[in-house]
Amino acid sequence: MLDCAGLKAGIVILRNYITREQIAPLIKNTVVDGYEFLEDDKNVIRERLLSDVSRIDAVHDPGTGTMPVDHFFNVRGIGTVVLGSVAEGCIKKHDELMVLPGGKTVQVRSIQKHDEDFDCACAGDRAGIALKGIEVDELDRGAILTNDKSIKQVSSITAKADLVKYWPAPLKEGMVLHIGHWMQFVPARIEAAKADGDWHKAILTVKLDKMLVYRPGSKAVLTYPEGGKLRVVGRLDLP
Repeated sequence: MLDCAGLKAGIVILRNYITREQIAPLIKNTVVDGYEFLEDDKNVIRERLLSDVSRIDAVHDPGTGTMPVDHFFNVRGIGTVVLGSVAEGCIKKHDELMVLPGGKTVQVRSIQKHDEDFDCACAGDRAGIALKGIEVDELDRGAILTNDKSIKQVSSITAKADLVKYWPAPLKEGMVLHIGHWMQFVPARIEAAKADGDWHKAILTVKLDKMLVYRPGSKAVLTYPEGGKLRVVGRLDLP
């Protein structure tokens, strides 16, 4: 899963007396094999995270922002509030945003981070955003808030798939996979699968059960819930 999500750097903290040598066979030749291992000491972890944060450059504001919604509720006297982590760009107070799928337009009333008011929330920020122009019953978990006009919403897609090396067989027409992107997890039936030589690198055409929202050039994770012990199929390059 981490390989497919493109998370090339990370930290591993082992607990319950588990050693790196014990898990070495499980992570060999995976992206986790290159992660840094830290001792399970809250002071060491805190200092390391503070050091990492100090090296992060200020987030560039491209003038647009995108946030997947993971929770939403009504607050008396405020109205509809959504929670999520900003995926790209910055969202600012008074911005007009589209709610996708669909395209309903809403306005940002206010923004809070850690229970304090802010004028904006940028990539990586966890935020609560009060919205004007939408009711709670019009939202779903996984909805996307954005003012980025390049964001697409599609009901079918043809894209390149890069399967994990452990996947046992070529993908076949009629299989139902799930596409994971941002907070979306969308069932997708394979209508065509083509490969020249190496079937681990295939061109898939899939029909989606509901609209998938993404920015062109993004990557999604393919899973197969009926796959038994191995359910992560690979990565999909979204066109």
